[in-house]
Amino acid sequence: MIILNTCAALNDWRETHSLKSIGFAPTMGALHEGHLSLCERAKADNDIVIASIFVNPTQFAPHEDFDSYPRTLEADAKKLEQIGVDAIWAPTPEIMYPEGFKTTVHVDGMTQILEGAFRPTHFDGVTTVVAKLFGQVRPTRAYFGEKDYQQLQVIQRMTKDLNINVDVIGCPIVRDAQGLALSSRNAYLSDAEIEIARRLNQILKGAKERFEVDSITQLEKELKRAILDAGFDKVDYVAIRNASSLMPIENASEAMRILVAATINKTRLIDNMPL
Repeated sequence: MIILNTCAALNDWRETHSLKSIGFAPTMGALHEGHLSLCERAKADNDIVIASIFVNPTQFAPHEDFDSYPRTLEADAKKLEQIGVDAIWAPTPEIMYPEGFKTTVHVDGMTQILEGAFRPTHFDGVTTVVAKLFGQVRPTRAYFGEKDYQQLQVIQRMTKDLNINVDVIGCPIVRDAQGLALSSRNAYLSDAEIEIARRLNQILKGAKERFEVDSITQLEKELKRAILDAGFDKVDYVAIRNASSLMPIENASEAMRILVAATINKTRLIDNMPL
């Protein structure tokens, strides 16, 4: 496995494999089994696999955890090598955002709701960095976890709208034995907070059972109350939405997704589940 730190090195590596299919897993590092599952899927689908590790400053608001976000490149590289990843693209902020950088990629509509309502600059940072990564790596297929479900929908929309020749593939959420969605931010939780966090998955599962009984508005209210009663300190949203557009439900035959963001102490967790 090779770690690439410059655009020239990445270009040379990419040209060497120009006739092969390339699977790409963009990450911010602090890798867990969820990230590794993306790489394993990429390995199954493609000739060559590359992962990126870059903690992207533009998707963090000033009050968020950019400075404290875990940076574990050496440990991450060992994990990726063990599962057969061929290369890591590990650029610096100066490479990604050189002096004078002025361009932002914006997806309208879908980025102003749910996560976007609480993190107004977040998705512009995501789409800008992913557009750059796609241009740098030029993968055949790119893999994203469904835990960040809104992010997945936004990137698929961006890729379609800009005619970027990359297949964006969503992969199932990886959970621990008690159902907690794996996240790098879980490391911030104490043992007691982990136990509270694990209740979230059970509450979402319960939504499926009540969906036939309650209206959507009533069910959202009941779930918010259940999450607070479980020990969470704050609920930003509980929303049942169209699974593709993320817009409010208009027809009972639509594919639906329930999405939630809630905070324990200072740690904000997101999760989702199909209905």
